[in-house]
Parts: sequence; C-alpha cells; structure tokens
Amino acid sequence: MKYLYSFLLIILFLNISCNRAKNIQEVSENSDSLKIKTNRIVGTIGEILIPTAKKALSDWKEYKNVDEFMLKYYNISNAEALDYAEELSGLVQLMKDSIKIEKLKGLDVMARFNVLHNETLRLADMANIPSITNEEVKEEVVKIIEIYAAVNSKINTIYKAEALQNSLDVDTETPIEINEKPIIYRRENPNRRTKPLRERIDKPTISSKSTKQ
Repeated sequence: MKYLYSFLLIILFLNISCNRAKNIQEVSENSDSLKIKTNRIVGTIGEILIPTAKKALSDWKEYKNVDEFMLKYYNISNAEALDYAEELSGLVQLMKDSIKIEKLKGLDVMARFNVLHNETLRLADMANIPSITNEEVKEEVVKIIEIYAAVNSKINTIYKAEALQNSLDVDTETPIEINEKPIIYRRENPNRRTKPLRERIDKPTISSKSTKQ
C-alpha cells in the first residue's frame, strides 16, 4: 500500500510538470507570434490631394500608380519593405519623368520629386546590405512616407493658390495702371518783392480822397 501511494504521487507530479511545461510553451509561442506582429512598420497616411488637385491630376496614370503602391508602405513588414523597394523606385522614376502639367514643372516641385526618388533608391540599396537593421529600414520607410506627403502638400498649395487667384476680381499678376492728372504747382516770381508783414500793417493807408484835398 505504501508503494502504491508513492507511485500515485509520482504520476501526479509528472502530470503537473507536463501541464506546466505545455503552458510555458504556449506562452512562448504567443510571445513569438506577438513579436512577429509588432515587427511591422505602421505609418500614418500623410497629406492627400485636395479635390481640385485630384481632378487636375486624374489623367496622370504614373502618379496614380505611385499613389496606389504607397498604400502598401503604411503597414508593412521590414522584409516586404525591402522586397517592394525596387518596384517603388521604378514607379517614382516614371512619375517624375512623365510630368506634363506645366505648373508642376517648377524647380521647387521637381526638387521634391527628386528627393522622393533618391530615398526610394536608397531603400532598394538596403536590400543588398546583409548587415542592415530593422530600425534603419523603418527609418527609411517613414522618411519616404513623409516626403511623399510633402509632394502632395506642394501640389495642393499650387492649386489652392490658383483657386484663390481665380476668386479675386483683380488680377494680381498684372500691374495696375493708374492714370492721374499731373498736379501743376505755380512758381512764385523770384523778382517780386514782398514787403514785410509789420510794414504792411503799421503804415497807414492813404485814400484817394485825402490825396485830392
């Protein structure tokens, strides 16, 4: 009987140990799963085009391709960010080379397109660097998102200014001609002598009547 109790205690102890090991393994698996899920780059969607600008750019296919592709980068893993980088840089290159709207060809706008393209090329280069860290990839992706928002912001500014210009009654780009009649100032005769004020007041006036007498 004594051996039976000992045997039962050993079985109970082994059962408890197995259940504990199983729970630890499940917690570990859940932690690994959570770690994989948080190892993603989650960005906030920046500035988008206002309706006026969106309508003006509606036929620009290359811009639309970039805009749709950028949606991937607002919630993406580090590996995916590197895998898609080359395709993204190619789309940005096509967008930059296909600008047909004259008001978007200014130096300030083109500078932002060039910066965006350079950063996408840099991200594509990171895919070939074995020692690259997840933090470096994340920083680059966040930078690309911010620059793309800056591109949209500049485009919006251009079309907001144009709408404001059209709403004004006066064209501020054309100088206003003011036709005024010239003011003519009379110049006093320098040879004319003016008596001092005191002399004119103090000296009595001789009337014509007293002269005759």
